[in-house]
Amino acid sequence: MPSPASASPSASDVGTQWAAHNPGLDTSPMELVGLLKHATGLLNRAVEHLYAGAALTAPEVDMLIPLRHATEPFIARSLAERLGLSRAGVSKTLGKLEKRGFITRTPNPADRRAALVTITEAGAAAVDGLFPRQLSVEVSLLAGLGEDREGVTRALHRLVEAMESRVGQG
Repeated sequence: MPSPASASPSASDVGTQWAAHNPGLDTSPMELVGLLKHATGLLNRAVEHLYAGAALTAPEVDMLIPLRHATEPFIARSLAERLGLSRAGVSKTLGKLEKRGFITRTPNPADRRAALVTITEAGAAAVDGLFPRQLSVEVSLLAGLGEDREGVTRALHRLVEAMESRVGQG
């Protein structure tokens, strides 16, 4: 009986299968995107135990981190841009965080359509309790990169730049 890892085809295998069914289909992104998704899944699995029974979810902590040490309130649009998330998703999450007392939203005197978002003391305390533990897990996960870490970081910065320049283009 094959092991679970050998039972699932690699991105290369899947690309070959797609190319056989649709010879004109460019499957070249599949390996890179597959690796990104796999790395994201591993990261999520590594930290999920930290959030079992916690007051916040990992995505909520990610949203509160920029607010934690901000000297000025954020508007949701700039938070969405900074995190690479949709405005609708950010607005929905902010609504949940506001209901639970982790942020406040106040009218923006400069633009009535955009609220000013500020973290509350409860939000700061929750982030302060969870984020250092998450960082500890991330340090452990990335320790195996050794000297390659700088090169991987540069490559990921380049990837993000290339993707940001294309987001929103039809």
